[in-house]
Amino acid sequence: MCTLLHVSRSGYYKWRMDLTSKQQRRRTEIMKRIRFHFYDHQKRCGSPKITYALHLEGYKISSRTVSIYMRQMNLRSVHSPRYRVQTTDSNHHHPIAPNTLNQQFQTSKPNTAWVTDITYIPCRGG
Repeated sequence: MCTLLHVSRSGYYKWRMDLTSKQQRRRTEIMKRIRFHFYDHQKRCGSPKITYALHLEGYKISSRTVSIYMRQMNLRSVHSPRYRVQTTDSNHHHPIAPNTLNQQFQTSKPNTAWVTDITYIPCRGG
């Protein structure tokens, strides 16, 4: 059989004996599970969340070990930048409404002067 498949006898017996250690088999199994969870969550999970998922499956592993394995497999989580609140842009070329009130907030009767600010309302033009 070895001659027919062009395999040496020693190579066949080495394959048959499966000399991988228990630790190496566990490591490859954990790496498969890490890869599964990473792609199952659309590349958004980092090592802490993957560690939590592995703990739920019954594996005892630290977050640091998971991060080392992820680094070896070149798996980096994709994160979106933090939301930055945009303030009013004063440098524009749009027409500015006239200030007819001129800081005179005292009126003689109700509903003669209304003041509001609508710059917080988003629209397509900005």
